[in-house]
Amino acid sequence: MKKKLVTVFMGTPDFAVPTLRALAESTELVLVVTQPDRPVGRGRKMASPPVKTAAIDLGVAVIAPEIVRGKRFASRIADLKPDILVTAAYGRILGRSLLATPPLGCLNVHASLLPKLRGAAPINWAIINGDEEAGVSIMAMEEGLDTGPVYRSTAVQIGPQETAGDLTGRLAELGAAVLIEVLGEIGEIEPVPQNHSLATHAPALQKKDGRMDWAKSAARLHAHVRGMHPWPCASTLLEGQPIKVHDARVLSYDEIAGKAGEVTAHTADGVDVACGKGVLRLTALQLPGRKRLGAAQFITGCKIKSGTVLS
Repeated sequence: MKKKLVTVFMGTPDFAVPTLRALAESTELVLVVTQPDRPVGRGRKMASPPVKTAAIDLGVAVIAPEIVRGKRFASRIADLKPDILVTAAYGRILGRSLLATPPLGCLNVHASLLPKLRGAAPINWAIINGDEEAGVSIMAMEEGLDTGPVYRSTAVQIGPQETAGDLTGRLAELGAAVLIEVLGEIGEIEPVPQNHSLATHAPALQKKDGRMDWAKSAARLHAHVRGMHPWPCASTLLEGQPIKVHDARVLSYDEIAGKAGEVTAHTADGVDVACGKGVLRLTALQLPGRKRLGAAQFITGCKIKSGTVLS
């Protein structure tokens, strides 16, 4: 019977929690490292990262240092004598000293089919770009951003209505399962170098990225709405007032129904908007400071006239 690997885990958001739980069950997990509590929401109340909450529930030691680069932190990890260090959406690039600490190296659970979509928001950009599939890669970490050789990649199909939030949940569970497979073979398999000429990038999203460009096709905007959900959420302007678009459907792919952004119809089924090509039906919307509403409720409280142009 193989001796359990001694592991240290570094992660922060919900995506990382299944990996944390898998390591706690399958290895000797001696420490969890996450990012410090941050103020969130309109009230700016301090909140702990999901990984911190999950680690406390599991009874695993957890720390949240502000600085993880340099020899001081690397020495602290070395004192724990881990065989391997695992990260998943930790949110910071690790330094050379830390990467050289575990004898079996450092692995990262990355939510894309590397070398495609390196960076902070691969799930969002896979949907926004209109990709048909996404996936996870278990990578040996280097100093570069997601440039290390890959032990294993596993692909899944992206559903036609799947949002970034939905896909994140699926890939989080898949990533944890594939990681445990790789750990079971570590030392017996070699990672494959990436073809850097095929690399694409997935930068972190900003609030402004949610803005909808009605000159684009209905298909592209539908992908945009799904890829921006749940944050920052797709948005448009109605007579200067920002409106979040939580859900939409493509009503027509090729029709030229009016000026880009023009409301062509508004019923209980949705608000139909002409795009550069095709028509997009908005089915769930939200005014500032209000709750998300289905189209029927929204148009009752917010009068929208046909011919109105969203900007």
